[in-house]
Amino acid sequence: MAETSITAEPGKQEIIISRVFDAPRDLVFKACTDPELVSQWWGPRGTTTTVEKMDARPGGTWRVVQRDAGGNTFAMHGVFHDVTPPERVVDTAEYEGMPGHVVLETETLEDLGDGRTKMTDHLVFQSVEDRDAMLQPDMKEEMVSTMDLLAEVLQRQISQEQAAPAR
Repeated sequence: MAETSITAEPGKQEIIISRVFDAPRDLVFKACTDPELVSQWWGPRGTTTTVEKMDARPGGTWRVVQRDAGGNTFAMHGVFHDVTPPERVVDTAEYEGMPGHVVLETETLEDLGDGRTKMTDHLVFQSVEDRDAMLQPDMKEEMVSTMDLLAEVLQRQISQEQAAPAR
């Protein structure tokens, strides 16, 4: 299984998450912008994700609500600033449980030319303190779990496409 890399240099306001997926770039882009697919992978295992809104275009907004096994809910929302299919998505994210702490996310998808795609997720926080709060051990595990779920969704999509009768 591919490794998820998480880079966070001390004293900086950013986290860089990267992973290579065994899937074409168009499919990875779709999985990151299609509400039906996003709901299948966003969030760590054990959570249920509902995409209430995902208008993936510049100026469009999004809102996601997650529910854990204990029934607790966690909501996030944001605004898309740039959507360049199938290369890049730039958006903001704000956890509703801590209003005012906005993260700028730039997700870049690089076509590796062999049916694989490298995703690089560059998160810029408003402060080092905000960034460090995301680096708690359980949050790192959640980031890796989320990328593992995305890989599984991509493989299911590829299997479904291969099983579909030719038109």
